[in-house]
Amino acid sequence: MVPFGGLIALIGLLTLVFRDGDVLGVPAVGVGVGLLVIGVGVGALGVWRRRVVRRRKIARGEPVPVGNVIERAQALPRLLRDVRRGTYADLPKSRTFLWLLALVYLVSPIDIIPDLLPIIGVTDDAGVGVWLLTSVSTAAGLYLRKEREQQQLK
Repeated sequence: MVPFGGLIALIGLLTLVFRDGDVLGVPAVGVGVGLLVIGVGVGALGVWRRRVVRRRKIARGEPVPVGNVIERAQALPRLLRDVRRGTYADLPKSRTFLWLLALVYLVSPIDIIPDLLPIIGVTDDAGVGVWLLTSVSTAAGLYLRKEREQQQLK
C-alpha cells in the first residue's frame, strides 16, 4: 500500500506541476490535489497497517524480518548461495524459482495485459514487481534475523 500511495501522490504532484488543461472537465489543480491527498492517505494507511501486522506477528511469536533495505540487499547474495547449497532450509527452492519466473516476466516483452492499454497495461507488471520486491525483501530480512541469532549463540 505504501508504494501504491506514493505512486498516486507522485501522479498527483506531476499533474499539479505539468498539466495546464482540464482533466475530464475537472481543473488540473483539483485533480492534482485530489490525487496527492489520496496518495498520502493510502501511504499513511499502509504504514499504519505494517505496524499493526508487525505487532501481531511479534505477539504471536512469529519471526519478523530485520534490517533495512541496504542490509537486506547485501544479504541477498548470501541467502541465494545458502539456499543453493542447502544450508538454509527456511526458504523453499520453489520460491527462488518463482522469483526467477517473475524476473523473466518483467523483462520479457510478452504480457498478460498488453502495455498498449493505458494504465491497465502496466498494472500486471507493477503487481508482479511489487510481489517480487516484497517477497525478496521479506526473505532477506528473515535470513538476516537467522544470521544474527546464530551470531549471538556463538
